[in-house]
Amino acid sequence: MASGLFALLDDVAALVKVSAASLDDVPAQVAKTTGKVSGIVIDDTAVTPKYVVGLNPSRELSIIFQIAKKSLFNKLLILTPAALVLGYFAPWAITPILMLGGAYLCYEGYEKVHSMFSKHPEVDPEADQVQNITPEELEKERVAGAVRTDIILSAEIMAIAYSQVVDSPLVNQIVVMLTVAVFITVAVYGFVGLIVKADDIGLHLAQKEGSPGVQKFGRGIVKFMPNFLSILSYVGTAAMLWVGAEIIAHGIPYTAHLLHELELALASVPILAWLAKVVACGIGGLILGFLIDQVVRLVKKVMPSKQ
Repeated sequence: MASGLFALLDDVAALVKVSAASLDDVPAQVAKTTGKVSGIVIDDTAVTPKYVVGLNPSRELSIIFQIAKKSLFNKLLILTPAALVLGYFAPWAITPILMLGGAYLCYEGYEKVHSMFSKHPEVDPEADQVQNITPEELEKERVAGAVRTDIILSAEIMAIAYSQVVDSPLVNQIVVMLTVAVFITVAVYGFVGLIVKADDIGLHLAQKEGSPGVQKFGRGIVKFMPNFLSILSYVGTAAMLWVGAEIIAHGIPYTAHLLHELELALASVPILAWLAKVVACGIGGLILGFLIDQVVRLVKKVMPSKQ
């Protein structure tokens, strides 16, 4: 009886050791996964500040917190379980879903580029409604719009995260995905909060008495932020195109091979290899976004005639 108990304890100890050794890989997997989704994170960070523009400055952090809370809820309780279940029962569906998300990113990226260069920018249908609703209603609309955009990007993040741990033990998959979800949400919305309040921080420093150096630094922040937000917008748009196209390229054997060959050809200069891949994917994403836009416009023209 005693020997049987000791044997059972030995088995439990061995299982614990195996699990611990497996969990040792988690930090490396989290770091690798975070690097893979960096383009989407940049885009998420670049897109979010626009949802608090024009609202009461005292409500900015509260709005960002609301968006972050909903984003974390979606990642932890909807997207992560969905990815795990789908990966178990229908792993073949992961790549097509990733590619659909990539196509959406290319389309959104193209729309942003088109709006930058369009001589006749489309009128925002919500613009005329702004003055007809209360500030509270406008805030709810902004939060809802931000969450809709975020869930697309979050779905891409969690799908990519799952693709990086698909061959790992289930415990590792869960720990890595939950860690990535929390880390990225905190990082993105923490940085967004800092961006949104940077003007206030700069103004506070500029008005601080008895510190000329600090005042100068504060004025510098105030002057720099509009340019920084503009640059961030461009970087976010570029990230959408390159990440979207790269996701699609990796889902097609031929284009995946071409990207691999391009990286191998420039392997002696890693930064050049990375830049070449980004430029190639960016151009490809712009072309794909244009084609999708044409299809969307055609469908919009055809649909009314069928009603």
